[in-house]
Amino acid sequence: MKELILSLVAGIIVGILFKFLKLPLPAPPVLTGVLGIVGIYFGGIIVDWIKTIF
Repeated sequence: MKELILSLVAGIIVGILFKFLKLPLPAPPVLTGVLGIVGIYFGGIIVDWIKTIF
């Protein structure tokens, strides 16, 4: 749980800094970004699953 909170706080700080400096946010559009993260997560799970089988 601590990791989740630290990750959220770090993201908020980066978002504030980028807006303050008037830079574009370093993130893709919301839905595509979330789907990309989910895909990366499931890719890692699939690799772990394949390793346990073979």
